Amino acid sequence: MSFTLQINGDKWRTHLSAVTKALTSASGSSPVPVVKGNGYGLGQELLGATAMDLGADTIAVGTVFEIESVVSITQGDIVVLQPFDPRDAAAATKWSEIGKKFYSGRIIRTVASLQALTELVNGAGSVRIILEARSSMLRFGFTESELIGALRNPEIRAALATGRIFVEGMSIHLPIDRNESSETKTPNSHAVEVMRWAGLWERETAVWEVHSPPAPVIWVSHCTDAELATIRDSVSELIVRARVGTRLWLGNRSALSAFGTVLAVHPVSEGVKVGYRQRSAGKNATLIVVSGGTAHGIGLSAPSPTTSLRQRVTSLGVGALDAAGRAMSPFSIGGKQRWFAEPPHQHVSMLWLNNESVLPRVGDQVRAEVRFTTSRFDSVFGV
Repeated sequence: MSFTLQINGDKWRTHLSAVTKALTSASGSSPVPVVKGNGYGLGQELLGATAMDLGADTIAVGTVFEIESVVSITQGDIVVLQPFDPRDAAAATKWSEIGKKFYSGRIIRTVASLQALTELVNGAGSVRIILEARSSMLRFGFTESELIGALRNPEIRAALATGRIFVEGMSIHLPIDRNESSETKTPNSHAVEVMRWAGLWERETAVWEVHSPPAPVIWVSHCTDAELATIRDSVSELIVRARVGTRLWLGNRSALSAFGTVLAVHPVSEGVKVGYRQRSAGKNATLIVVSGGTAHGIGLSAPSPTTSLRQRVTSLGVGALDAAGRAMSPFSIGGKQRWFAEPPHQHVSMLWLNNESVLPRVGDQVRAEVRFTTSRFDSVFGV
């Protein structure tokens, strides 16, 4: 009962090398591989080890709870992207535990509010942090005035001077989509936004008379190579570190193939009821049971952005089919994508085949088109 991922190792590694070289050339620094969440479907352990093979000196995880998945198989620094906040009780408890570990000096926290920063300033021990700017995404971060105020705060400066805090730079987490000018229809470059924040960071940290000044580093995400090159040229006194996740790990989808295994083949008569929901079979129907269910991410998806009229119409059509009890599965048999017989179970899915001259056999592999960030595979082959 296996739902598996087959990686074309040569093709995948060639892609990883090309992306790493391109980002290094554009930014002037080695990229920071992101291995958060489910490891983009490939697993955090595999991605952590692969990041080391690529020569990464720093990786990024999503939350404090993900540190221990990668700490033993990686070297160098680990940036936690989810901002530290003492009001998140469960995360604060985990941070306290991490602070007592021998590897705590490798961990860099993201800090996005004055309250969180003040908590660390008044805490025991020393911590490494990155201050996050409130970008156009408007998710987390300091506003410009808040950041200036924090950098000029006497208590915060004293914490840096005494080594209670080490500021490893400023982070700018950007949207994936780019805004368009209504007049020119030309995408506004992320470079402009980054350069504005970088200029502020450079002005506020250039003259720093105390010990352990904030590092001249800008951590960015979702910038193109051209944007990174523009940023690098304009902020020559700063180091640009580009975080990269989807583009690196999933950028060549042809190297990644997901498969379910055929577990049962049942020709059924018209009207026969099947499954948990006892749906009725159609004429000349065959029920196919394949591995891969909700536990693997089958049937789960993120909300569609539906930004265009065409996308909205498509979304309405899919919703109407779902309401009628019909849903297309991600599995293809005989070169055709097949309908679910009913919603997927936890570990298997039931599919309909109709009027087929050639039926699959138990043990056959069935291709599945999946969303990797919501997928979990029983086995990964090819690397």
